[in-house]
Amino acid sequence: MARRVGVTFCGENKIVPYEFAVAAAGLDPVRLTTDIVSSLEGLDGLLLTGGVDVNPALYGQERGDQTDSPDDSRDRMECGFLSEALRLKMPVLAICRGMQLLNVCLGGTLHQHLDSSALHVVRKPEDPPRQHRAAHSVLVDGKTLLASIIGPGDHQVNSRHHQAIDRLGRDLQVSARSTDGVIEGLEFGSAPFVVAVQWHPEDRIEISSADRKLFEAFAAAVREQVKV
Repeated sequence: MARRVGVTFCGENKIVPYEFAVAAAGLDPVRLTTDIVSSLEGLDGLLLTGGVDVNPALYGQERGDQTDSPDDSRDRMECGFLSEALRLKMPVLAICRGMQLLNVCLGGTLHQHLDSSALHVVRKPEDPPRQHRAAHSVLVDGKTLLASIIGPGDHQVNSRHHQAIDRLGRDLQVSARSTDGVIEGLEFGSAPFVVAVQWHPEDRIEISSADRKLFEAFAAAVREQVKV
């Protein structure tokens, strides 16, 4: 029987690639919404998805002109599920906004708009599903969990974010950076598997073994956690 993992809801169209990638790794995705699910009971892992910018009020800042209008109900939902997952040492995979939310919920801050946003906001609507082209490279630190999953050194990634990590949250370690120094990967040292990336691996699983391995490693961590 496939293990069930929660996938935070980010819109009917946008959630499908995450669900497909999770299912392709042998897991059963369960949508987490602000009005239906109140806890992670009965689930074995948590996937935090991309979406609108995290409300800057959560990290003590006023909203800038280029920052999205907040979705406070989603922020509360995801911070609550993340807190529960960390308490239970449940495997967590956080993607794009998910990585930023992980940092904020652990006391970190964000750059609300990157000076180098042209490098990072790359949208190619003509790309077929799960075969999105790369936008730039990232350098993965060899002494990290991420490196053990996808390998150390340079990796090509897609990119569509205009915000980035500023001050790190507690117990977080940088695992990857882009060529302009932007943090592209984080992991949480106080749990067996809490991995976060700034790019969108769900959109490249058919053409990138590294991106596919992220979901496979998440699935392996979920199955290992169930055994404990």
